[in-house]
Amino acid sequence: MVVLHIEHPVPSYDGWKKTFDADPIDRKASGVRRYTVYRSVTDPNHVVVDLEFDNPAEAELTLQKLQTLWNKVQGTVITSPKAQLFEVIESAEV
Repeated sequence: MVVLHIEHPVPSYDGWKKTFDADPIDRKASGVRRYTVYRSVTDPNHVVVDLEFDNPAEAELTLQKLQTLWNKVQGTVITSPKAQLFEVIESAEV
């Protein structure tokens, strides 16, 4: 499994969440299997999103879609997004 890890500040969490829920990149069609949204405990306008994929190619294409989207909403919905691809090596419940 591959995870696209995204982190960025938002001017308004509620505004960002509406955009996220509208799903402008069509996560399912992009190959996203699962997503997790995190919100900082100390800064409620700092958001982290993990998107899970079966393979790196789908994750890379989705990142390209996101970068195009980010260029359109930079400063209004998000600020300075950072993204990185990770391969899941191990996961366990304890």
